Amino acid sequence: MAHKLRMLGGVLLPLAFIITTGCSQGNSGSDASAKPSEQPAPPEETGILEVATRNGATTYYLDRNENPIGPEYSLVSQFAASKGWTVKWTLYDSTAAVLKALESGNTHMAAAGLTHLPSRTKKFTRGPAHTEIVEQLVCHRELRPMPRKPDSIASVGIAVTADSSYVETLNKLASEHEGITFTEDNSKTTEVLLSDVARQDIDCTVADSNIVQVMRRHFPHLEVAMNLTQGNNLGWYLPAGSDELAGTAREWMNSTEGDEAIGYVESRYYAYIGEFDFVDLRALNRRINDRLPGFINRFSEAEAATGMPADLLAALAYQESHWDPSAISPTGVRGIMMLTRNTAESLGVMNRLDPAASIDGGARYLADRHRRLPDTIPEPDRTFLALASYNIGRGHLLDARQLARELGKNPDSWDDMKEVLPLKADKRYYPSTRYGYARGYEPVHYVQRIRNYRDVISAAFE
Repeated sequence: MAHKLRMLGGVLLPLAFIITTGCSQGNSGSDASAKPSEQPAPPEETGILEVATRNGATTYYLDRNENPIGPEYSLVSQFAASKGWTVKWTLYDSTAAVLKALESGNTHMAAAGLTHLPSRTKKFTRGPAHTEIVEQLVCHRELRPMPRKPDSIASVGIAVTADSSYVETLNKLASEHEGITFTEDNSKTTEVLLSDVARQDIDCTVADSNIVQVMRRHFPHLEVAMNLTQGNNLGWYLPAGSDELAGTAREWMNSTEGDEAIGYVESRYYAYIGEFDFVDLRALNRRINDRLPGFINRFSEAEAATGMPADLLAALAYQESHWDPSAISPTGVRGIMMLTRNTAESLGVMNRLDPAASIDGGARYLADRHRRLPDTIPEPDRTFLALASYNIGRGHLLDARQLARELGKNPDSWDDMKEVLPLKADKRYYPSTRYGYARGYEPVHYVQRIRNYRDVISAAFE
C-alpha cells in the first residue's frame, strides 16, 4: 500500500538517564563519537536493535514518571516489537553527534528527527520517511523589521544548530541572495536556540515546523517569519551498507501496521495542539509564575490521595478557572475546580471557594470518572474519556459510547470518540439516546485544551 506522510506544523525536557530496558548516554565529543568501532551484530541474530537518538520533544524524552516517550521512541518501539526485538537506545546531545555515530558504525540506526537530504544519503543508507515538515525561520515577535522575504534575511542575526539540515538551507539561500550570514552552534539544540530567540538573546533561528508547533506553546513570543522550504521528509538513517535492515524498516513503515503507528504518533504528540493562540498561551505562562506556586502543593497532595497526576489536575483547574479560587460562572459552578453544588455536596465539599477543598474534591471526582470506565481501555484514552465525563457528565459519555458501537466505531478509542461525541448535538442521533441532547462538541475541545495546557504546565512539577 502507498504510505502517506503526515504534514505537521517541549520546553527542554528532562535529560535521559541509563534505563534498564536498554538506554545509555552516548559520548558526543567529536573524537569519541567519530572513532570507528566494531559494528553491532545484526538484530536478527541478537534480538537487539541499537538506535541512536537525541533528547527532544519531537524525538525522545522522559516524562515526569521517568518513562521514555516521544515520536521517534514510539515509532521505533513499535517497529522493533513487530520483529520481536528489544531496543537499546543511545542518547547523544546533538544532531552532529548522532551523525558521527552513524558514520562510525556504532549503531544499527539513527532515529533523531533527521531530514532526508541528498548529502546525507550519499554517506548513509536512507531508511523510511515518517513525517513531512517545512523548515521555518523563527524570530521574536517584537523584532523589527520582521524578515518576511529571503531578501530581508540579511538584516537579522541567525544561529542554527551545527551539522543540521538548516545549514544547507541557509547556504543555498546565501548563494541566491546577497548578505545572508549565520552562525553554527556546536553546543545548542534547536529547542535551546528557540528559547534563546524567545529571550531575545539572538534574533532568529531555523527549525522544523513540528518543533516550532510544540515549542510555541512554551514560548508564545516566537513568531514564524517565513517558510524556507516547500517540504522535507523526516525519517531514519542507517550506516552505509545497511540495505537489508533499511529494506525491512521501509517494508514495515509502508505496511498497515506502520501506517497505524504513524497515525498514533500524530494523534499522541501533535494533532491536539490546534491553532496557536498567543494571548491565551502568554497568559498561561504568566500565571504559571504568578498563580500556580500558591496551589502546586495542593495538586501534588491530590495526586497522592487519588492517583490522578498533579500536572493533569493543574491543567484541568486552569481550563476550569484559570486558577482563580473565587471563580463563579453564570450557571452557578464555582471555585478553582468549578464544581456544581450537587457534585460538591456528593463529595463532601462544604465550601467550593476553599481551594484546598475544591482541588481535593475535583481530583476525587475525576478519579471516580476514571475508575468507572472499563479497565480494558488503554491509556491515555481512558484519561481523555474520564476528562470528557468530568465535562459533559457520565450519562452523556455512556450514550456516546453506545452510539460509537452502533456506528462501528471503537468506544475505547479517543480518536473515534471525539468524532462521535459531537453527534450528541445532532438531531439525527440524540433523540435515540437515553440522556438526549448534549453539546457534545464541548468535551472534545475541553480535552484538547487540557492536553495543551498540561504539556506547558508539566515542567513545573518535575
